[in-house]
Amino acid sequence: EVQLVESGGGFVQPGGSLRLSCAASGFTFSNYAMSWVRQAPGKGLELVSTINGGGGATTYADSVKGRFTISRDNAKNTLYLQMNSLKPEDTAVYYCKKSSALRPPGQGTQVTVSS
Repeated sequence: EVQLVESGGGFVQPGGSLRLSCAASGFTFSNYAMSWVRQAPGKGLELVSTINGGGGATTYADSVKGRFTISRDNAKNTLYLQMNSLKPEDTAVYYCKKSSALRPPGQGTQVTVSS
């Protein structure tokens, strides 16, 4: 059974930073491209970033480019999202998923950016 458990969210002021983690189990993590997606209040899922299985190729939404960095540690079966220069519009529940999955399976982690 695929399990993805997100953590690291919280409350932060504009300009602050957070590092999200996603612990994976139930599949061969290194074989899959992985993505972070987010859902802001009253809005649909938004693709934030994607990384290939080896970690050498990444893509980002224009809204986060230059501020967020996706990475992975295949030895630890863990996906990360380093978020810097956070803005109020980054407020959302953040989820990780296999890039090929339609929807994320986990509960997500809440990120709130506010002064």
